[in-house]
Amino acid sequence: MKRQIYTLQDHIKDSLKNPEFKKAWKESEVEYQISRTLIAARIKRKISQQELAYEANTTQAVISRLENMTANPSVGLLQKIAQALNLKVKIQFE
Repeated sequence: MKRQIYTLQDHIKDSLKNPEFKKAWKESEVEYQISRTLIAARIKRKISQQELAYEANTTQAVISRLENMTANPSVGLLQKIAQALNLKVKIQFE
């Protein structure tokens, strides 16, 4: 009999059954979306964290913290980064 591989998606699905994990997962959604969008845009432009930081008038450490979901950026910082990436900031409540 062929054994099924336990994937990351399987692990997340199982973990979401834990109320504490589920709460933390939901609370990190905004940081995740910022991180994912920032990394994708930076890679698309083929620039380093250092180059983006220079264009946004910030530091590489700030870009790194945003990409690693360990920062709580201001709207002003997000606007500077978006401008450096030729993007717009869109904030939406659901």
